Amino acid sequence: MRGRHAKFAATAAAAARLFGHDSCAAKNSTPMIHRCPLFALAIAVMLLPGPLAAAAGAAAHGPLVATADGWLRGVPRPGGGAEFLGIPYAQPPVGPLRWRAPVPVKPWRGVRPAVTFGHPCAQPPLGPWNQHAAATGRENCLFLNVIVPHWPAKQPLPVMFWIHGGANIGGSGVGALYNAGTLVDHGAVLVTINYRLGIFGFLATPALSRESRHHASGDYGLMDQILALKWVHSNIARFGGDPHDITVFGQSAGGTDTGLLMASRARGLFQRAIEESGTPFIPPVDSLRKAERAGARLLGALGVPPGAAGIAALRRIPAHTLIARMSALPRGELAFPQPDVDGWVIPRVPLATFAAGREAPVPLLFGTTTREMNFPMPVGMIRATIRSTTGPLAPRVLALYGFAHGGQGTSNPEYGSGVNQWLADVTFRCPAVLEASWHTAAHHIAYEYQFDHPLPGQPFAVHSSELPYVFGFFPGPGTDSDPLGESTAPFTGADHRLSRLMERYWTNFARTGDPNGPGLPEWPAFGARQRYIQFLKDGHVALASHIRRAQCSLFRAAMLRLMRRGPR
Repeated sequence: MRGRHAKFAATAAAAARLFGHDSCAAKNSTPMIHRCPLFALAIAVMLLPGPLAAAAGAAAHGPLVATADGWLRGVPRPGGGAEFLGIPYAQPPVGPLRWRAPVPVKPWRGVRPAVTFGHPCAQPPLGPWNQHAAATGRENCLFLNVIVPHWPAKQPLPVMFWIHGGANIGGSGVGALYNAGTLVDHGAVLVTINYRLGIFGFLATPALSRESRHHASGDYGLMDQILALKWVHSNIARFGGDPHDITVFGQSAGGTDTGLLMASRARGLFQRAIEESGTPFIPPVDSLRKAERAGARLLGALGVPPGAAGIAALRRIPAHTLIARMSALPRGELAFPQPDVDGWVIPRVPLATFAAGREAPVPLLFGTTTREMNFPMPVGMIRATIRSTTGPLAPRVLALYGFAHGGQGTSNPEYGSGVNQWLADVTFRCPAVLEASWHTAAHHIAYEYQFDHPLPGQPFAVHSSELPYVFGFFPGPGTDSDPLGESTAPFTGADHRLSRLMERYWTNFARTGDPNGPGLPEWPAFGARQRYIQFLKDGHVALASHIRRAQCSLFRAAMLRLMRRGPR
């Protein structure tokens, strides 16, 4: 009984603080239940079993949940469920915390509203796709969002932890794409996050490495992702999620970062991974020393002196001023920092980690779109790039893509011009195939897809085309709520059917590590035959094997040659 009374006393104290009635705990002869009726209500709610307590809170105030850091009040989801938006998972990374590992958020008193998204992270305007995020971005941005299909929770559900794309320079985990779609309705809890970007998220310099107890710098954005994963482990059960069933998934840079987490200190924090148009191999992850040299050059271009004094001065510059100064640099002097092999977050080159089978031993689902990006590069530049990157393999590569002997490239009706084929193969498709082949060789299962279905009004599937179908979000053509800004015609019934198919595959994989399920076309494992599923233009699916076999064989040979040369 003593343990029960101690638990009651602790709960009573917490409830008193929650409702601002610390005086209710005063010792006098008046029974507490009469002195503080709100306090009595709090006790009644807090001592109910978890789901019943959540239901009582929801009835009185909207969805109410107690996290390890404090109470949150969310908003009901139209059609059922709840949203908890703008949850801080770290202290604001500003002032002296700029360019340091994220610090867990301080607990708060009272009930914190979680009804609107937090600010995106500070970023430069890079085009229409991140115009709003750039305009509203702030350095105080380390927020996450939890979207659940049922409230109160009926049973623990798989958790899908989303890392947004944007080249690790732009983008955000906020917007209607995430909280207005139907992905969670297929039985998952969705978590989306913001993480530091660009110079704020990945700057490495010798001075920053010296002040680190791990003798490393850069990778602050990845540290943010890892801290957010730890927050999920500590708190997601309170929202109805299963902390032992977490799928990290992302697109573009989010896919890259997902793969980097597989090769990082995050091993053990998640059970499955989905990479959409992104791998941990491309762009190559530089050594810490190379990243430090690049960071020192960038600071020199910004007129900042080297050393601790320069870093101290740089920490006093407002984020928007620093972004403006970077944007004003001549193109040849502007290089956005990217992840590096710092020896702490990323202990070794990801290529070597996967080649040795030392990545996270989790099921992997991955794929690309048919055309990815339309790269308007001159043929002469492509030839020079092929020669500099593939060395003795260059003659075979040039011939394969139709660039040998002055050729202008061989077009393919499915994959486009020779230029587009080369750049999409070397940036997206073939790195993904290489990663999956090594992952499979290490006896871990993988599933590959190719997304061929274009957005309405568009001729081909390009980079990000799959996002509305994965999240089940269909904005009107040309509206501000269109996260891609590319659909020029209404979505049709075929689009909605394809979305339901993909949502089921994705959530099945999150639940079991296998996308297959009753009533779904078979999706075979990648395996030795490198089999994959195609989401076709007409909304149906087909099976194939060995995507771009000749091209990806040459890519593999080029990567093995790069590994033998070692880091520079």
